[in-house]
Amino acid sequence: MSAAFPCRLSRPGVVCSLGDDLDTIARALFAGERGLTTSDVFTPGRPLPLGRVASELPDATHWPKEHRSRNNRLLALALERIAAELEPLLARVPRDRIGVVIGTSTSGIGETELALADSGREGPLPEDFAYARQELGAPARFIAERLGIAGPCYALSTACSSSARALASARRLLKSGQCDAVIAGGADSLCRLTVNGFASLEAVSDAPCLPFSRHRDGINLGEAAALFVVTPEAGGIQLAGVGESVDAHHISAPRPDGNGAAEAMRQAMAMAGRDPAEIDYLNLHGTGTRLNDSMEAAAVATLFATPPACSSTKALTGHTLGAAGALEAAFCWLALEQEQLPRHVFDNEYDPDIPALPLVTADATPARPLRHALSNSFAFGGNNASLLLSRAD
Repeated sequence: MSAAFPCRLSRPGVVCSLGDDLDTIARALFAGERGLTTSDVFTPGRPLPLGRVASELPDATHWPKEHRSRNNRLLALALERIAAELEPLLARVPRDRIGVVIGTSTSGIGETELALADSGREGPLPEDFAYARQELGAPARFIAERLGIAGPCYALSTACSSSARALASARRLLKSGQCDAVIAGGADSLCRLTVNGFASLEAVSDAPCLPFSRHRDGINLGEAAALFVVTPEAGGIQLAGVGESVDAHHISAPRPDGNGAAEAMRQAMAMAGRDPAEIDYLNLHGTGTRLNDSMEAAAVATLFATPPACSSTKALTGHTLGAAGALEAAFCWLALEQEQLPRHVFDNEYDPDIPALPLVTADATPARPLRHALSNSFAFGGNNASLLLSRAD
């Protein structure tokens, strides 16, 4: 049985440390090539592996100052990558029937950091400073103004589940009849606040991260933008189910038994009318921290008698925070389109103290045709989201 409501995900526009065109990204994704570089630009004296975007981004010099942020430059390049979807959409759908929903956690805070460094403790802020560009709604507003869209426009910020929830929200806007199309996804850019914040939680690894390894000791951080055009059409690759839960166990630590995470996965499968045995691939949240990976392995074990092929792609891109849900949905989209499995990269020493998962550590060719892929995004406060993507018959 398939989901009653059609929700087509377009070919995504993706910018991340693996590249900015899908062919390049797919090659790295299926070969397990890390896109990490080591730098102490955000943490002087402590070099860290980071998933920094090296692509040339659009020039923002002549943009309105409230739009001049790295987040928006990442989004602008992602928009260029879905131009083939956008042009006919904008020609046929009234602008007030198109929505924009973006997930982010940093927005333009990096530019505020630079402005404060320039002005000092007491000095006036630079003339080109605009507070509006650090507001959490700024990335959504940027896209709407850039494309002349007048439909519902907002951002979601639930930390690492932000853009997964943005895609879930897009589906609801379509199903409710409020929109005929939604541009949805997420963007986050690296900045001192984020990197030092996670470092203060002792959650950052000084080496390339090792999700689900017995030696795992923390995350690597990254930046990205990923966008889809979401429409109520059949065919292609569908956002067949979404699941969301909040277990509120702790402000930053996950609930150890994984019940909230399991509930999000359960809801996504129920909405799509799919049984756990039908899931062909699971993109794990897989941050590489002790607590997250233990929790997620427990959650998967409660739902799947035999877990599907699994991998965490954060070892390749770093954890892109508010962009991670959409980025990893794009990776699932690529997996379904190309019928290959994203590679799991670690030291091949699985933690024996957590439930076993069949990680994709070698050949990226699946054992059976890929039809259904589940993607997990779990955030601070026990804010959990799962997306189920399905390749249409």
